[in-house]
Amino acid sequence: MNITLTSLWLPILLSGVAVFLVSSLIWAVIQYHNSDWQKLPDEESARSALKGTAAGQYALPYAADNKAKQDEAWQQKYREGPVAMLVVVPHGSMAMGKQMVQWFVYCLAISVCVAYIAGVTLVPGTEYLKVFQVTSTVAFLSYAGAHGLGVIWFGHTTGRFLKDMFDGLVYGLITGGFFGWLWP
Repeated sequence: MNITLTSLWLPILLSGVAVFLVSSLIWAVIQYHNSDWQKLPDEESARSALKGTAAGQYALPYAADNKAKQDEAWQQKYREGPVAMLVVVPHGSMAMGKQMVQWFVYCLAISVCVAYIAGVTLVPGTEYLKVFQVTSTVAFLSYAGAHGLGVIWFGHTTGRFLKDMFDGLVYGLITGGFFGWLWP
């Protein structure tokens, strides 16, 4: 007998809220992610050079396709460096309301996915530990599973990767705890 998503609305909601609150503590109070970014050696020159750049993702040196990367001039620029991937975000207000709402919806969406997988794999009355194992693993993979791509393809540091994985583990354990506690 499968368990419906509607019967799991409480662990979905509570785990989403709990992860949102704990992540807010991690980022705003504990702040161990602050060291994930470094200051450019000449920040003012970089700011001046980038002034007027529209929000978006940029590569330096830029090549539109693999054929362009075969060009000797592009290869020389790549060898000489700097090589960078740059994200320019819209400037202006520091208000993060939109991102906070998006993050909360994302937390709920992960909890819905966790509920779906648990609902089709576990039966009513499954003991806490089994529910916890399944749901915390699915949540961990959802929150942390893709961070390795940042190291492999985008130059993220191992330290940042380990912190992101730790965050995902915390969020997974929180999610699993609520699902195990409130399992029908």
